[in-house]
Amino acid sequence: MKTLHNYINGEWIKSKNSDTHEVLNPANQEIITKVPFGKDSKTDVDQAVRHAHKAYLAWKDVPTMKRVQPLFKLKALLETHKTTLAQMITNECGKTYNESMGELQRAIENVEVACGAYVMNQSEFSENIASGIDEFMIRQPLGVCACITPFNFPGMIPFWFLPYAIATGNAFVLKPSEKVPMTMQYVFELIHKELGLPKGLLSMVHGGKEAVDGLLEHPDVKAISFVGSTNVARYIYAKGTANGKRVQAQGGAKNPVVIMPDADLDTTTKIITDSVFGCAGQRCLAASVIITVGDEKGMYTEALVEAAKNRTIGYGMDKQTEMGPVISSESKKRIENLIQIGIDEGAKPLIDGRNCEVSGFEKGNFIAPTILENPSLDGTIVQTEIFGPVMSLVHFDKLEQSIDFINRGKYGNMACIFTRDGLAARSFRSQVMAGNIGINIGVAAPVAQFPFSGWKESFFGDLHAQGRHAIEFFTQTKVVIERWPKDWSRKF
Repeated sequence: MKTLHNYINGEWIKSKNSDTHEVLNPANQEIITKVPFGKDSKTDVDQAVRHAHKAYLAWKDVPTMKRVQPLFKLKALLETHKTTLAQMITNECGKTYNESMGELQRAIENVEVACGAYVMNQSEFSENIASGIDEFMIRQPLGVCACITPFNFPGMIPFWFLPYAIATGNAFVLKPSEKVPMTMQYVFELIHKELGLPKGLLSMVHGGKEAVDGLLEHPDVKAISFVGSTNVARYIYAKGTANGKRVQAQGGAKNPVVIMPDADLDTTTKIITDSVFGCAGQRCLAASVIITVGDEKGMYTEALVEAAKNRTIGYGMDKQTEMGPVISSESKKRIENLIQIGIDEGAKPLIDGRNCEVSGFEKGNFIAPTILENPSLDGTIVQTEIFGPVMSLVHFDKLEQSIDFINRGKYGNMACIFTRDGLAARSFRSQVMAGNIGINIGVAAPVAQFPFSGWKESFFGDLHAQGRHAIEFFTQTKVVIERWPKDWSRKF
């Protein structure tokens, strides 16, 4: 079985690690490939960063208009190879083919927005702040920037960062999840063959915690971007900032959705079940706690249960499949254990998705949609990010109670409301403490020109991924104040 190589200084280089991690197809447990994984990852990281720093020293002085030209080629490459990449995502991540295609479209949109960096990265100028004195602010790149990405969106999340980093004049090192390395491996092969970037400007290093620590500790790494669980995000932020780095660390979530009694039944049901069970619940914007308000809870409960029962579970490349497996047997075991904890804490299982088997894929990590009604509001199932196809269904009499419950939670990634009442929507939008708000939207995922916001324990840092926030994150400001009095002699 082939072990993947690192991409360093424009070449595919064998890792110093002799230990490896097996990459498994979550639908059937077949080994796809192996990645380097072990204590020698810091040596790989050091080699990548040293070459990246050399590339940065030349790249930072290239005009922005020229720096973005390779991104136009990258956009075309991603579009040309979209089908192949979507198949790779499905086989290593487990999601459906349509979900993989949608993920890649979001990646392409980020490349498109980064192509406009020469507009977003413009200087600010003020003439004659005093007699004969001008002042202006310019943005300059940071240096070597690194990114640590999760398993659930292997084709999209790297592009929240990569195109913006190089468009603003930085070098970039990617550490993809060891569970899903093949998608970006293929992307980097395309970059290597087609883009003509300076050697060392883009690097990819495989590994686990040792590789992460290598990036966090390396003195030439100036910025770290991370997406993953809250515990790891907190670690990344603490260690990265302690080492003087700029850090943006996206953490976990527990996304609540409120259904007001006036919401459209059919539309609301479809959107919410897609939000909860899409990508098998493995996304940081998946709806998790569904809150019915008022006297119509029975009608919505019945509709949600019926829609969940009818969802087709299977291998993501099968056209009829609506939900694939979770990423690993360990994740499956963890999710099933959390379901049992929820039941033990008093929740009523309206649908129990455990012990799910798919014909022909009996070894797959499948869990069917699960709905737990009236769980303890302070219990484990409501307070823990499950990252699986599990809906907690709770009820309040009034919207104000729902908002108060949401704001007491430790996470703040997303919150949504379904209603026809503009005043209710406005109150929700204004009062709820979350970074991404949806009004009659099930997955409030910002398009590429807006930042992927997050509050409380869902995000550590100040500047988020995507759009103008990404431009600001990957640059530092310099203010210049200069005097050119009109009455100075011109004799010299």
